[in-house]
Amino acid sequence: MKKIYTLIVSGLLATVGLAQSISLDYVSSYSTGLFDEGAAEIVTYEKLSHRLFFSNASDNSIGILDFSDPANLSLISQIDLSAYGDGVNSVSAYNGVIAVAVQGEETMDRGHIVFFDSAGTFLSQVEAGYLPDMVTFSHDGMMVVAANEGEPNDDWTEDPVGSITIIDVSGGIAGLTQTNVTELVVGDYSGSWEGVRFFPGDFDAANLEPEYVAVSEDNSTAFVSLQENNAVVVVDLTTKTITDVQPLGTKDHSIARNGLDASDKDDEINITTYPFKGLYLPDALTTIDIAGTTYYLTANEGDSRDYDGYSEEERLEDLDLDSIAFPNAATLQLEENGGRMKVTTSMGDTDGDGDYDEIYTYGTRSFSIWSTTGTLVYDSGDEFEQQLATLEPDNFGSTNDENDSFDNRSDDKGPEPEAIEVATINGEHYAFIGLERIGGIMMYNITNPTAPTFVQYINNRDFSVEDVTTTAVGDLGCEDVLFIDGQFTADSNFYLVTSNEVSGSVSVFQIVGAVGVEQIKVQKEFKVYPNPATNVLNISTKDNYNIIDISGRRIISGSNTNLMKIETLAPGVYAIENESGATQMFVKQ
Repeated sequence: MKKIYTLIVSGLLATVGLAQSISLDYVSSYSTGLFDEGAAEIVTYEKLSHRLFFSNASDNSIGILDFSDPANLSLISQIDLSAYGDGVNSVSAYNGVIAVAVQGEETMDRGHIVFFDSAGTFLSQVEAGYLPDMVTFSHDGMMVVAANEGEPNDDWTEDPVGSITIIDVSGGIAGLTQTNVTELVVGDYSGSWEGVRFFPGDFDAANLEPEYVAVSEDNSTAFVSLQENNAVVVVDLTTKTITDVQPLGTKDHSIARNGLDASDKDDEINITTYPFKGLYLPDALTTIDIAGTTYYLTANEGDSRDYDGYSEEERLEDLDLDSIAFPNAATLQLEENGGRMKVTTSMGDTDGDGDYDEIYTYGTRSFSIWSTTGTLVYDSGDEFEQQLATLEPDNFGSTNDENDSFDNRSDDKGPEPEAIEVATINGEHYAFIGLERIGGIMMYNITNPTAPTFVQYINNRDFSVEDVTTTAVGDLGCEDVLFIDGQFTADSNFYLVTSNEVSGSVSVFQIVGAVGVEQIKVQKEFKVYPNPATNVLNISTKDNYNIIDISGRRIISGSNTNLMKIETLAPGVYAIENESGATQMFVKQ
């Protein structure tokens, strides 16, 4: 089987000036056997049980995978969500609890955030906004935040407001009610909306569509992407208020290193500059602290509004371009040049005379690093396509549902960066970007956030397989990327996990060269005894500890201690966590 595990060769290492300290190696996959059904979209890891949970939109369920041996993933069971809503969109785990975002049946029906334990037992649920599309726990497990996209129906006769749901889970999961829930309607923000895309028409709260949430490492702030609006919302999680809406602007594709391959009809790789303005339109985003400064990173997928009731999509060759702005319009609009590009008709007629003075395209075929004030710190330019042209010349521009599809996506968002994850390994900071179309992961060292360096591209896809509906093809349609720290795995190794919606597969990659894992494990690991225990739990190392019940609630805390009194606990299974995040399970009898 030909699968592409492409590493940087020595020549490229010299070019980027980076000694390769880590690399990704493919380990294993679990396949649902379902092709192009959204059977594996979002994936999360629950460290206490060593289990992966993935959303399966095909049958409205959560799949539970045993990750205790990452080389041999196996399905433990599935959680049927039909009793809680019409479709699963996202899942997030924290200390024995998983939160699931489930949408309502109709456009104007609210969705729910539903909580289960790691065995799949229902704990509680609360109402969220319209079409909860993404959900995540804060890093300390005290809050759950969801982005409610509020998409219109296909006729655009119904369009609910987009909002952000914040759930206070500090008192435990089992007793949650709507009093624990705060909903922020994005359109209620009273600050400036300048630079934010609204279409069709002017400002409309229903036009704002939250897509994805990332929480800062100090749990004080949430950053929420408004993909179609080309903006990011900033939420103060302490006051539960929207403090800023940041328009992302455009990328100038007419300057060097910002080029793109714009034609699927020229039968060649031709990455060059064009007089296009690329709208970032990010899907996933994440945050990281580097040298004491917080940044958020975006995967600039691009997305249009294309409904029966309204569509902004058009081919450039079909637009009437202003002759002064584009004196070479006839050449530019040839199919072998830029004519096949999908562009928006919602922007560009700056003087209102019916022709287009500017050309705006979807997505920027890149990932970006931004300051918390919305200033662009770095963009990867055209490097994704340049690397793919070198590393995958025969499959450049491939789509995700067909092999032998060279150059297919050049006119339509290219490799389409969909997912993004960050990690700190060996004291260095890394970003992992999942590509939705050709597939695979781009890895960058972002320790210097103003000048990241490309490290590796890896793709578990066999381009020689003719029938892509079979598991032999590997991974198609990377939708999510998840980093798992070695201190939370059974074998102490570091891993990256992807979920792939077209192939319906979940795949595991080991991060090779992550040194010091055993040292980290010794520093953070502790033991408890006796186990089972009755009145007192002894601990091998003095530290700050929390005892957590099965609902995820912190019920007993101790500071600088190696003994916890547990006589008041009801009999059952509990977790104890130290300040570093390491955990042990114990039984109170």
